[in-house]
Amino acid sequence: MHESVQAEVLMSFLVSEELSFRIPVELRYAAADPYAVRMTFHLPGDAPVTWAFGRDLLLDGIVGPSGDGDVHIAPLGPDELADLGIRLQVGGELALFQVSAAPVVAFLDRTDRLVPLGQERTFGDFGAELEQVLRSILAEENAG
Repeated sequence: MHESVQAEVLMSFLVSEELSFRIPVELRYAAADPYAVRMTFHLPGDAPVTWAFGRDLLLDGIVGPSGDGDVHIAPLGPDELADLGIRLQVGGELALFQVSAAPVVAFLDRTDRLVPLGQERTFGDFGAELEQVLRSILAEENAG
């Protein structure tokens, strides 16, 4: 059984109303981190940039506006499977992308076959991770 799902999609990077260019974006999902989706943007001349956010945010953004923080996803039209707009923001810096919904839906379908929606808790090894983090914190406190 595969422990992760990966896909590459082409997105339009919207520089301005007059200028956009298509870039490859890698979508990744792993059963070990069942709540998160990672998007790695391959911008020309720059090192790849990876954003991680909730799988449910991406899923919700297909049918309506989604996201309260630095990531906002929304359909760009009223039709089912309209293109999606993705807005990423850090401080005053903003990046806008547009992508066809169909490959994103296909990717999310594959993630659901790996880890069904609503069953994420049974897949992540959060207990061991939490224990390791707590041990590290306690070791730092005892050392200081």
